[in-house]
Amino acid sequence: MKSRESEADQPGEAAGEPAPGAVLPGTLPEALRTELIAFRRDLHMHPELGNQEFRTTAALKTRLEQAGLVPRVLGMGTGLICDIGTEDGEWRGGPGMFALRADIDALPIPDTKVTCAYRSTVPDRAHACGHDVHTTVVLGAGLVLADLHRQGLLPHPVRLIFQPAEEVLPGGAPDAIECGVLDGVRKIVGVHCDPKVDAGRIGLRAGPITSACDRLEVTLDGPGGHTARPHLTTDLVVAAAKVATEVPALVGRRMDARSGLSVTWGRLETGHACNVIPQHAELSGTVRCLDLEAWRAAPDLVHGAIQEIADLYRAKPVVNYVRGVPPVVNDPAVTELLRDAMTARLGADSVEDTQQSLGGEDFSWYLEHVPGAMARLGVKVPGDRVSRDLHQGDFDADEYAITVGVELFTAAALLDADLA
Repeated sequence: MKSRESEADQPGEAAGEPAPGAVLPGTLPEALRTELIAFRRDLHMHPELGNQEFRTTAALKTRLEQAGLVPRVLGMGTGLICDIGTEDGEWRGGPGMFALRADIDALPIPDTKVTCAYRSTVPDRAHACGHDVHTTVVLGAGLVLADLHRQGLLPHPVRLIFQPAEEVLPGGAPDAIECGVLDGVRKIVGVHCDPKVDAGRIGLRAGPITSACDRLEVTLDGPGGHTARPHLTTDLVVAAAKVATEVPALVGRRMDARSGLSVTWGRLETGHACNVIPQHAELSGTVRCLDLEAWRAAPDLVHGAIQEIADLYRAKPVVNYVRGVPPVVNDPAVTELLRDAMTARLGADSVEDTQQSLGGEDFSWYLEHVPGAMARLGVKVPGDRVSRDLHQGDFDADEYAITVGVELFTAAALLDADLA
């Protein structure tokens, strides 16, 4: 997929521009826009997995320090925060901060783009979920807001959060929160790339916008035996197959269908010979849920269903239910703030309603502590008719989305007048 930016002779030449007549200060300067595109492409070429984002963290720290800011690396060794409009770059009380959050890690999959000059240089690693775009957007917004602060135009402090390890479960957000990234924060916003939304637009939804996602690992054990005499032992292959097929159906009948609770397996492994009933089987998959209360009830329900099916076939189960992330539940007031910000920059037509997805996002952990909202940032080249998705090796973004994300965040920070 070629973006309008990547078709230009130089990064940034072909990008669309914000709608004329914007009344808020802090629009993205042309020189910075070009720099941000180059920064994003550098991240795209050097993807790093969760909790290994040392190069990315160093690049962010260097650029923020060049702007006269005081970034602080998180205690985990990767990721950082940076406060703008505070004494010596550190919050010491007073009005709470408005936080912008980005996730900085990549995925363990190969980059399969063929003609892209900035494709990944790291084998089996790719920014296939757009975190390089998220990171660049928050960096760009921070640089613009820092300039506004020097002019005396920033109404309240802003914190930039660059969080590691979003792509692992339960995600890096709980660790970041433990490191104090929410201390002094009263609101938080984020974006997530959406390849189904045109660049230049965002998708918004008040209430739940993503799904809960947990990891499920099951082992089944039995005495094993000869396939000629399954009646004398535990037929573990049948038992594993029944757990795989019956547990999702059973769970689905014991939870309100409107909760969207879904058990889906990604791996089933057992046996080594055609005439030997094995002694051990393993299954792993995910549990997804649209409803927060149903998510809280899911572990007991899933455990019970697995035990019930395993008992029926005389298998001994061990269940490892790993809490992942709750749904991202957007605060209505913060969602409207993002709508107002986008409208101020690019007009009312730049905002569209979006649906709740079954994808998980650890931004949800922040919303367990402070109100906030996540927007879907359009990255599709307008007119592109090819259906594309995240977590695919050929993923790319129309880089005009960087401009849009920076404008969205800067306008939101300026419009937010709630200093409680």
